Amino acid sequence: MPEGYAVAPLDVPDSMEASSPAVGRIPFAEVTAAVAAGVIAALAWFIPGAGHLVLRRWQRALAFFIAVGGLAVSGFLMRGNVFRLHSQDPFGTLGFIADACSGVFYVMSHAFETAGPNVSRAIGDYGTRFIAAAGIVNALGVCDAYEIARGRRR
Repeated sequence: MPEGYAVAPLDVPDSMEASSPAVGRIPFAEVTAAVAAGVIAALAWFIPGAGHLVLRRWQRALAFFIAVGGLAVSGFLMRGNVFRLHSQDPFGTLGFIADACSGVFYVMSHAFETAGPNVSRAIGDYGTRFIAAAGIVNALGVCDAYEIARGRRR
C-alpha cells in the first residue's frame, strides 16, 4: 500500500451485521408490488387491455383491445396463417411466438380458421402479417402495463 494511506475499519451499523437476520431480505411491500405487477402483466397478455383496465387506464385499455382485436380478427378473416408450436424452421417458431402474444385471440384462432389458411393469395399473406402484428402490439401493451404497475411509468 502506498505511503500515507491508512485502512480504517468500516463502521457498520448493528442492524447491518452479518449475523442480523434482516441482511439480504427484500421488504414485503416490494415483493407484493412485484407479484402484483406480474399478475397484471399476465392478465394484460391473456386479454389485451385488461392490465390497463385493472390499473384504471381506461383509454389505453380500450386502445389496446381495439388495436389487437382488430388486427387479429382482420387477419383471421383474411385467412392468414396461424403458426403452431412445433414448426420446421426458425421463422415458424418466431411466427408462433408473435401469434401467441395476442393472448385470447390466439386461442380463438382455432374457431376462426375452420377452412385453413389461404396464403396462396396476397390477402392471406397480409392476414398472416396482421395476426403477427396483433401479437407484437399486445406484447408492447403487456410491457406498458407492467411498467405502470411497477411505478416506472405514468
